[in-house]
Amino acid sequence: MSLGNRLTLWILCLPLLVLLLVGVSALKLDTEWRKAALRDRIVTAVELQSPEMAQALFDGAQPRLDGMARRLLEIDETRGVGIYTDEGLIELEMGRNRAQVATSPPHTTQLDTGGDLWRLMMPLTVADGGGAATPQAWLELDIDTRALTLDYYRRLATAGLGLLILGLLLFVIASALGRRLDSSLDNAAEALRRLRTGDLDIRLPEEGAPELRRLARHVNALGDEMQQSRENMQRQIEQTTSELEESMETIEIKNIELDLAHRRALEANRIKSEFLASMSHEIRTPLNGIIGFCRLLGRSRLEPRQREWLDQVQVACDNLLALVNDVLDFSRMEAGRLELDRAELDMVSLVDEALALQAPLAHQKGLHLLGLVYDDVPSPLRGDPLRIRQVLTNLTHNALKFTEQGEVIVRVMVEEQNDEEQVLLRVSISDTGIGLTSQEQHNLFQAFRQAAASHPRQYGGSGLGLAISRQLVEQMGGQITVESEPSRGSTFSFTLPLAVVGNGVETSDDILGSNRVALFEPHAPTRHALNHLLTLWGGQVEEIHQPDLLPPAPALLVAALPTELNADVVEEWRARLQACPCPVLLLVNMAPLELPDLHLPRGCEILCKPVSRQALADALRRCGSARRRPAVEAREEHKARILVVDDNTINRRLLRELLQRPGLELAEAASGEEALALAEGEAFHLVLMDIRMPGMDGIEATQALRRMGGHWARCPIIAVTAHAHDSERTRLQAAGMQEVLIKPVDSNRLETILQRHLGFVPPLPAPAPTPALPAAREANVAADLAVVDLELGTRLANGSESLAYELLDQLVASLPDTLDQLREALARGDSEALLDAVHALNGACRYCGAPELALVAETLETRLRSRGMSEVSSLLEDLFSAIDRLSEWHAQRQEAPPSTAR
Repeated sequence: MSLGNRLTLWILCLPLLVLLLVGVSALKLDTEWRKAALRDRIVTAVELQSPEMAQALFDGAQPRLDGMARRLLEIDETRGVGIYTDEGLIELEMGRNRAQVATSPPHTTQLDTGGDLWRLMMPLTVADGGGAATPQAWLELDIDTRALTLDYYRRLATAGLGLLILGLLLFVIASALGRRLDSSLDNAAEALRRLRTGDLDIRLPEEGAPELRRLARHVNALGDEMQQSRENMQRQIEQTTSELEESMETIEIKNIELDLAHRRALEANRIKSEFLASMSHEIRTPLNGIIGFCRLLGRSRLEPRQREWLDQVQVACDNLLALVNDVLDFSRMEAGRLELDRAELDMVSLVDEALALQAPLAHQKGLHLLGLVYDDVPSPLRGDPLRIRQVLTNLTHNALKFTEQGEVIVRVMVEEQNDEEQVLLRVSISDTGIGLTSQEQHNLFQAFRQAAASHPRQYGGSGLGLAISRQLVEQMGGQITVESEPSRGSTFSFTLPLAVVGNGVETSDDILGSNRVALFEPHAPTRHALNHLLTLWGGQVEEIHQPDLLPPAPALLVAALPTELNADVVEEWRARLQACPCPVLLLVNMAPLELPDLHLPRGCEILCKPVSRQALADALRRCGSARRRPAVEAREEHKARILVVDDNTINRRLLRELLQRPGLELAEAASGEEALALAEGEAFHLVLMDIRMPGMDGIEATQALRRMGGHWARCPIIAVTAHAHDSERTRLQAAGMQEVLIKPVDSNRLETILQRHLGFVPPLPAPAPTPALPAAREANVAADLAVVDLELGTRLANGSESLAYELLDQLVASLPDTLDQLREALARGDSEALLDAVHALNGACRYCGAPELALVAETLETRLRSRGMSEVSSLLEDLFSAIDRLSEWHAQRQEAPPSTAR
């Protein structure tokens, strides 16, 4: 609203509002004054005549009484007069309709002013001979005040008409003033705009009110100053340009000289790089041949001296290969050509891989090598796994190289985590080796230098490993430090800032199922680590100080073999294993080729240290499967029963195809109510529950099943949903669901759930061979996706092309109902109904080869959950367009043979 319009409103509204309030108040006061005057006048007149009327009534002088009553009726506002006795007799009544008559005589004068018809009641008393006054009758008088009310409204209307005329006059005056003010301000704004765009010739006329003339004068002065500034600037630019042209000629000559020097430097650097690459290739080629032939020669019969020589050659070749790799990495870093990758990584796997590479050296020296990744370290993370593994390998190899006895422990812990998207890890490698002085620590990270001059001769190495590790850590955004004392070992630590992928939370597997596990491990750090892992995986761990078991026998024995295994020790362990009443998992600190033949009985496993977490988990599962084999066989006879609950026919069909195997019996329910009906009469070993369903949803159905008690209080219920953010996962677990399975269902993930909750996986029938499918495309733009991708549909349909066509047909057949639900929800503005319809469509698309519609439905559901219906109009148009394109494709397919083309 412009300033002129606001001024008009103030000039018009404020005086009118004040006059209106004053006029209404004055009229109200005047009317009240008139009513008060009428009341006083009538009461006074009645009080003056009441003694005479009482005397006439006492004397029985009816004519005189009638005359006085008529005089009262002659008052303009009087409409009726009545005289009544306390015995209920009517002595006089004129002009009254007897609508209201008092039931008892009043003791004092009473005036009822409610409404427009007033009612006056006054007692008529006379004095008897003794001087006492006794009420015998009373007078009632009807008074009409409607004339006063009509006069009030008439004056109010007159005042309103006057205010209207005054308002019109004020509006004309204020509108003229406002238009004049707006015109002057618009002219000033336009002049300023033209000055800003470079039109410096504009000037305003200095006329009108003093304020407007002052504004115009200042605007014109601003234009003059800008005109003068432009002229001065133009002169300065011309002078500076002339000076720059002179300088550019000099700079151009220098640039030519620098360019020639730069080209010579680049050419020299290129020649050096090509030389390094060529020499690396030329050195590696014969070196790889030497290493290969040495390994072949090592398989043949050799004398002890020859084998010793061959071992020395093998060590020299490995050192030479490591030196070539270090020199190449150092050259890349010096040239700035080393680029870091950003991929998903798991610190547990990285540590296990790095330790596995160094395990032979640890076995050779009889050292304990252990990796500890703390539970608060998120997984997965995003970083460069190759370079992190290289740093871990370098530092671990150094620790083993300078340690003759004891242990080397790698620890990974969270140093700092400010938010859910970034974490700072601290990785430390501690050993019990020779240690370092403060001066040796100062020179440690310099290239081609080791801590002491004698170290290269005694321990080998080029002195590049720590320099490369430092540069890699700093390039990844971290820092590397060392803490050490001579003869007390060293601890190398470095920090790693890494991005957290997803919520970074891993659920622990219940591998041991709350069974008792006996643990025998003399090495304290390894014992603590194993105790923690076994407890984390559901075991009740009991640490024992000797490998012999006392009754009652545990479900599993985890034992470490001695480092020195002579014939007597081996024979002792053979007898112990044969007599052991439970499966045994043996851990030995030696190479696999050096393992003794212990004649392991059924259900026993042996692993070489350092043991990776995955290998330990797999071995525990195999030992548990051997212990549960009788129960498994009995279960296979009765079959495991699984209930699939989903309102979408396509989803149920695909889950049935994924679960179809001899060892499983499936039942289906299309709603939560149907699932409860099945649960009342049958028992199931596992339930796959959809979340969003009409009527009773998955959460309500799960809570109802849990309330049934008995078997259903502990039956595993798995949530199957297309949407599962962190808060959603927490809500589902709080409702009683053990895990979340994301649509489209991954067959490997499904197999893992069956293994975890059923204790076994029935064998799948051999699948028919399917053609190789291309790698999944990144679906970041819907326009880049196909309307139909039958190869994707075949992969989602567990490799069945016919099932892919059938699921696609079912999806297209359901689209008309989906469109009706969407339009009805939009017409009602019902966000919950719209979200239900979109969620159902999203779930159906997850199993069909319709990537375009699937992506739009997924994006729309996410937008609805996060922002509501306010910002989904464009996505709804995309959804309707994608549905139309899919329907057109299906209609064309009915007329032509199926094709996998877009």
